Amino acid sequence: MTIMGARGSKPKKHSVDFGPHRRESMTVIENSGADPDAPLVLGRDALEVAMAWAVIGIFLIIFFAIVHYMALILIPVTLAVVVGLILGLVADKLGRAGVPRFGIALILSSLVFLVLFLIANALAEPVATLVNEGPNFVERSYDRLMPFLERQQWLNISPATFETGPMSMDKLLENSTNILGVVTASLTPAIVQGMIFFAALLLFLYGRVRLRKTVIMAFPRRRQRLITIRVLNSIDQVLGYYFATASVVYFCLGIVMALIAYLCGLSMPVLWGMFAFLSSFIPFLGITLMTISVAIAGIITHDGIIMALLPAFLFFSVHLVMENLIFPAVMGRQWEINPFVVFIAILFWTWMWGAVGAMLALPLSLIMMTVLAELFPERKAVPNLPG
Repeated sequence: MTIMGARGSKPKKHSVDFGPHRRESMTVIENSGADPDAPLVLGRDALEVAMAWAVIGIFLIIFFAIVHYMALILIPVTLAVVVGLILGLVADKLGRAGVPRFGIALILSSLVFLVLFLIANALAEPVATLVNEGPNFVERSYDRLMPFLERQQWLNISPATFETGPMSMDKLLENSTNILGVVTASLTPAIVQGMIFFAALLLFLYGRVRLRKTVIMAFPRRRQRLITIRVLNSIDQVLGYYFATASVVYFCLGIVMALIAYLCGLSMPVLWGMFAFLSSFIPFLGITLMTISVAIAGIITHDGIIMALLPAFLFFSVHLVMENLIFPAVMGRQWEINPFVVFIAILFWTWMWGAVGAMLALPLSLIMMTVLAELFPERKAVPNLPG
């Protein structure tokens, strides 16, 4: 018979289960040794985690390298998918009205083509005039801006600054000619991408319902299919409602900008209104470039500094009111995206795909945030869409 607590026997320890994470941390502490100065040795679990993240990093690098390399094809296809998703609510209404799928695809694709054609036709004459008078415009800009820049002593700019070096008039005229050459060289790829865009848009709108069913039925479980349906419906609602509202608000902003340009004596007021409408779809970057451009045009047009900067001040103020008062009042606080996330997305997609990437940054951010909000509803935040 064994007596508990006899000489030579060890007292029994009571074990308490702290869970797998606590036991793992206690094991690490016990294996670290009694010496507090002993170096921490990483175990196999830490190496496996590092290896998994390394594989994910390599995959992302390869993926984005392919995306950048195939930009000629992926840009128009991605743009077609985004435009098709934006028109999803309209396509559903036409489908419920009894319009066949091919008729829906043909009608919506024709409307998109008509809108783009009208915009291009409105911009064709002013842009052609600007291209033909490019050298004269540079010289007039120099004559107008030079007295203003000389008065700003902190800039330390004098006529000698523009006589030699990269800022000389000869270099500026040469660079303006080079820019026209780059635009001309990019015309053929742009035409090819335009054809790919309209073909992809037509086919996407035609097979949109079947594609949705294929994506939904790809998941084996009923719960997964319901989540997929909710995600797809939310994407259509967010994109359609946001861009429909934004188009109306920014169209009004374009009209106001055309009136500001007309009343303040700027040339081609319709062109300024069109630029204000289009640039507003690019958050942060669009309003910045537009304000700077209007300020430069005002300085070139007027001699007085107050009258020169008045159009830019008026445009910026109107845009500020629309983005912070009118737009949130119409949209409510139904969706929200962190402005910093949108800013990083604009920088990234502009670096990847240029100007088209900057326009796609906001729709892609909306899609990603909508998917995350539906997959993790407990972490759902309220969206604040930047302008």
